[in-house]
Amino acid sequence: MENPRDRLDRLGSALVDGFQRAALFVIGATIVWSAARDYLDMMLAGHARLDDILLLFIYLELGTMVGIYFKTERLPVLFLLYIAITAMTRYMAVDIKELPVQSVLVVTGSILALTLAVLVLQIAAARFATHADAGDPGAAARRGGR
Repeated sequence: MENPRDRLDRLGSALVDGFQRAALFVIGATIVWSAARDYLDMMLAGHARLDDILLLFIYLELGTMVGIYFKTERLPVLFLLYIAITAMTRYMAVDIKELPVQSVLVVTGSILALTLAVLVLQIAAARFATHADAGDPGAAARRGGR
C-alpha cells in the first residue's frame, strides 16, 4: 500500500511540472508574437534600424533561453547576461545623443562588468565540468553556455 504523502508529493510534482510547461509555452508564444509584430513593423517601414536588429537579437536570445529551459529544466544564466548586454547596447545605440557623459560611462561600465561575469562563468564551466558532462555535447548548453 502506498503512503498518502508519497501520492501527494507525486501530485504536487506533476502540477508544478504542468504549470512550468504551460508557462513556457505561453512565454515562448509571447516571444514569437512580439518578434513577429516588430518584424512586421520593420517590413512596413521598409527598413530596419540598428536598434530594431538588436531587438530581434534579444527576442532570439529569449527564445533560445526558453528552449534550453524547456529541454533541460535548467535556467541558462549566461543567456540572461547576454540579454542584458544586448539590451544595454541597444539602449546606448538608440539614446547615445541624449545621454549625459556620466550615463554613457555607467552603461559602458555595466556592459564591461557583465562581459567579465560571462567570462568568469565560462571559465568556471570549463574548469569544473563534471565527468558526466565530458561525453555529453549538450552539457555546455544546459550549464548556460552557447
